[in-house]
Amino acid sequence: MKVAALLLLCVTLFHQGYSNSLDSCQSRCGYGTDSGYSCQCNTACEKYNDCCSDYFTLCKDAATSCKGRCDEKYNSQNPCHCNSLCSQYNNCCKDYADLCNADSGTAITDAELKSLSETLYVLDSNKASASQLIIDPQALVPDSQTSSQSDLSSRPLFKYLDENTLLSRPTYAAFLNVLNNYKRMTGQTESFSSQQLTEQDTFLKETMLNTELGRELFGFLYTKGVYRSESEFIQDLKNMWFGLYSRNNNALDSSGFEHIFAGEIKGGKVSGFHNWIQFYLLEKRGELNYYSHSFNGPWSNYPDVLGLQFKWDGYYKQVGSAVIGCSPEFDFAIYSLCYIARPGKQCRLSLGGKELIIQTYTWDNSSYGNGKKYIASAYPVSMY
Repeated sequence: MKVAALLLLCVTLFHQGYSNSLDSCQSRCGYGTDSGYSCQCNTACEKYNDCCSDYFTLCKDAATSCKGRCDEKYNSQNPCHCNSLCSQYNNCCKDYADLCNADSGTAITDAELKSLSETLYVLDSNKASASQLIIDPQALVPDSQTSSQSDLSSRPLFKYLDENTLLSRPTYAAFLNVLNNYKRMTGQTESFSSQQLTEQDTFLKETMLNTELGRELFGFLYTKGVYRSESEFIQDLKNMWFGLYSRNNNALDSSGFEHIFAGEIKGGKVSGFHNWIQFYLLEKRGELNYYSHSFNGPWSNYPDVLGLQFKWDGYYKQVGSAVIGCSPEFDFAIYSLCYIARPGKQCRLSLGGKELIIQTYTWDNSSYGNGKKYIASAYPVSMY
């Protein structure tokens, strides 16, 4: 009699446990619909009203955190990830480094970022010298006045540039060829000819493979296990920077390169635009009117950093920060480094012993490869 009662109790408990597992999203978040379960744990369940009772707690709130998820297998349904490859694919959850990667040998530390950026700073042999580039910053305004759209500078920002020397160099020439391949208005589909695609390849080759600075960046990322070969490095940069996505009207109208280096117009104002060469060219053609600057970096030579207020063909930019006087390869390298090492975060670098903070943003609405995220933006942050 006692044995029978014990068996009955075991069967009951097993049934309850099995039943509870069918009614829970524990270890099931993001998995496909399965009729063997009484409720579901993927985004479709919201549409069909058949989510498990713990779906929102376990799968929605927890899906953006690595708490309890470190080293989990890749699941394409998850908005962010917590395994050793997420840094390479730029799709880690925001707390991944804190919860999962603190002791990892492949993690890129702040000290390494500062050391590498100092090396890149020294290797920037194509930067402008004081005799090759002269600027006239004029009006300095507080942050509270950057929205006033007041033209407080009567003269252009750029007083002199030795174009013949600088712009004829291979990395500058390659940069200029890519720079003019875009429509600035969002909502207009971008398309590239075979020649323009070749120009993208040439830019990557000249800046990242044919300069000591670019090779230094690759060497560092290679030793950290981010890339296994130069070809993988270049292909990922091409996808990350030149892959198209939609900022407006579902058109493939934007990319990281266009947004950051060429600049765009969205919602009646300038969006992106964080490059000094583009600024110089547009100002020279009379298409850009410099108003003021809201911060100036501590560097006495180039590269320097400015936060700029200006109008581009009548469209206003409240703060367009840029590294001034650096080579295209230096600009491209530090933004790439920061995006790879600190996607969606602030990235602390060091140039000549002085701190430079780069803010990066990921594009979360579409991806390339196996869930990798495009670069949405990157720019210097004011800290002065």
